[in-house]
Amino acid sequence: MSEITFAALIWVTTHLGLSSTPLRRIIVDAVGEKIYLGFYSVLAFGALGYLIWVYTWVPRLTYFWMPDPDLYWIAKVTMPLAFILLVGGFMVKNPTNVGMSIDSKEQAVNMARGVTRITRHPLQWAIVLWATGHLIANGDLVSVTFFGSFLVLSGLGSFLMDRKKAATMGEGWQAYAQVTSNVPFVVILAGHTQLDLKEMALPVLAGLGVHVLASYFHESYTGAVII
Repeated sequence: MSEITFAALIWVTTHLGLSSTPLRRIIVDAVGEKIYLGFYSVLAFGALGYLIWVYTWVPRLTYFWMPDPDLYWIAKVTMPLAFILLVGGFMVKNPTNVGMSIDSKEQAVNMARGVTRITRHPLQWAIVLWATGHLIANGDLVSVTFFGSFLVLSGLGSFLMDRKKAATMGEGWQAYAQVTSNVPFVVILAGHTQLDLKEMALPVLAGLGVHVLASYFHESYTGAVII
């Protein structure tokens, strides 16, 4: 097993294995929610740090496809939306976040604001968009494994999170799920909600601003030049 595959497996299994299996409840019952969250955070950051460290030094020897500037447009299209979702996700209350709850159906409907009208998992889908664009732009085994692990973890994790929230929040979650969607824009296309330009103004401006800064300094923190 290659180093990058091993690191990616640790990254994915430490998340899904602890947060989306009965093991989570066993640990919480044994040590309490706060200690579990502390342990989970340390383990997650450790796994992420190890994965990034391996990615920075392991040689790129095998390619599924060669890097092609014609494919770079995918990342250029997806990244602005990814940053809007990422930054906008911190600007709204969201019951999918740790520690958040829904006390009533009315509160659930009112929580569907800003980028959560696009998707109730803005952070997860920001990562999916980032990972997809960068995976396609690179094409080597190391990059496909690295970015693919984020794609699988965030994509699958969003659906597992839905299942867990539905089981623990009951009617409040059902009301929230009716006016939001997991996959971006689905609930808008279905006509159950619509984008509010006033709510989206700040997330769009802030997200695009961060995108410009991240693009400008991209070479300094990744070593890769944006073409």
